[in-house]
Amino acid sequence: MNSFSNMWNHPKTSAAGLLIAIVTVAGVLSQQGISLGKAGSGSVVTLISGLAAALLGLLARDPGETDSSSGSTAKLGAWALIALLLPLPFVGGCSGSAAAQDIVNWTPALQSAVATVDSTAALLAPADAPIFAVATVGFDAASNVLVSQAKAYLANPSASVLAQMQSQVVNLQQQVNVAVLQALKIADPASQQHAIAAVQAVGTVVTAILALVQSVSSKAQIAQMAGQSTIKLAAVRRYLDDDRSAAIVAGHYGIAASVARTQLAQFEFAEAQAGF
Repeated sequence: MNSFSNMWNHPKTSAAGLLIAIVTVAGVLSQQGISLGKAGSGSVVTLISGLAAALLGLLARDPGETDSSSGSTAKLGAWALIALLLPLPFVGGCSGSAAAQDIVNWTPALQSAVATVDSTAALLAPADAPIFAVATVGFDAASNVLVSQAKAYLANPSASVLAQMQSQVVNLQQQVNVAVLQALKIADPASQQHAIAAVQAVGTVVTAILALVQSVSSKAQIAQMAGQSTIKLAAVRRYLDDDRSAAIVAGHYGIAASVARTQLAQFEFAEAQAGF
């Protein structure tokens, strides 16, 4: 009875909660390739998500709101902003050209992160540097190939280039996961922290690119990519710093770290469901 009473007494908040749920579920469905049919030039899921987000925005800016409830309005507005930002290309479906451009936009960050990995060995204890160097030896070559493929896909978004990119991004993701596990063998605590932080920066960018590649891939192609993933996210997840990854994503998209953290959590859940 209390639930029904709360819904009756706070209809605006209840409606906002329902709309947020619709936007979130629609985002997950889109990422899994579930469209529920066509609607104009898009899909039914995209249409529902867009309508729900628009209604949520109107609800959060109700002009009839009194000053006494300004705190509730501010909270509702914050939730509306989060829901509206969730469908960003990082975690939601997007057009091939937009995804291609965003992948290329991430490549300078990837190259910078790999360069940081290359210089990190100098910060480690002498006994630990060789372990780190062996663990990350393939980063330069793998990242350079991925950058070249991303630029080629932007210039000509063909199925063949996409297939190469699907394989390469999983290959680099696996190298990152291996490097995280190898870094755990570093004995000196300070050296281990430096090593994992450097590898995680690369991994965060690779995760973003992986999400974008998936957004333009079919369900069967995503399943094939997941099949190439032998070291799963769950094996390395507990060794990573959520705040560090969120800061990288937030800086790239110009959003709040809390929103970036929500996006990462949503994507990681979808990844686990897909078999990564």
